[in-house]
Amino acid sequence: MTSPIRDEAALAAGLVRDLDAGFAQVVHAHRDLLYSVARSFARADADAEDLAAETLLRAYRALCGYPPERIADLAVRPWLLTILRNTARNRARDAARRPGPPPAFEPAEDPSPAPGPAEQVEAAEVRRRLGDVLARLPEAQRTAVVLRHVQGLPTTEVAEVLGCKVGTAKSHISRGLARLRELLGGAAGAAATGTPPVRPTHALEGRTR
Repeated sequence: MTSPIRDEAALAAGLVRDLDAGFAQVVHAHRDLLYSVARSFARADADAEDLAAETLLRAYRALCGYPPERIADLAVRPWLLTILRNTARNRARDAARRPGPPPAFEPAEDPSPAPGPAEQVEAAEVRRRLGDVLARLPEAQRTAVVLRHVQGLPTTEVAEVLGCKVGTAKSHISRGLARLRELLGGAAGAAATGTPPVRPTHALEGRTR
């Protein structure tokens, strides 16, 4: 198995050799990641798909203006995620100037084998509540938590996407997790939903390095 760093270097090298063919490889490698992260910024599936598509379009247009040496040095994955984040923030600013609700996070459906009706109801409620509290985090904390604990990116890449130092990225992750635990486990949250407090899933615990 090749390392992620080697894979990213191969993608950059492919872009230098042939921009169109190389970009097709980039899309194949990262479109699912872009869509998944876009769900943390979008209100619905269609909005996430549109955000991911706009990200790829902006990336391709940027690459058309880059010299080969700059493309060769690209860290493709965090570069794409930075474009995604900036595009989402621009959209959020535009939406704030128009009437209507702000974007909210709605986690994607779990593709696991068909659970029973009771399990489906319980899973949907957990996803809804987790989505609600993620949407209440500051944007940098939400992005940091999603990239680190949902997508499993290393903290160095999280920092690159956020445009900050690694120590600052770790702080965003830690504070975001603490706020999630507070929101998911607090008595006020339980009263608001009419259900017992929910603990954060294992995937969101203990990984800030």
